Amino acid sequence: MAKIVYFAWVRERIGKGEEEIDIPADVKTAGDLVTWLATLGEGYEEALRFPKAIRVAVNQEHVEHHESIAGAREIGIFPPMTGG
Repeated sequence: MAKIVYFAWVRERIGKGEEEIDIPADVKTAGDLVTWLATLGEGYEEALRFPKAIRVAVNQEHVEHHESIAGAREIGIFPPMTGG
């Protein structure tokens, strides 16, 4: 079981800030997770409509979509970030 934390408009569209969730064994990478989460309902599908734009952090460290989520205690899901 992993804690998934949603931020900004991803949180708003999904309708919750966080949840504890059993991630299926075949979901092995950050990209797999984003794709799988999008199947969990309308809000998830809307929030994750453009999966390549979504940022992921595993145990509070940003990871690329091809990186493993094995052993993750906390996974953050973020919209694209801008800054200046």
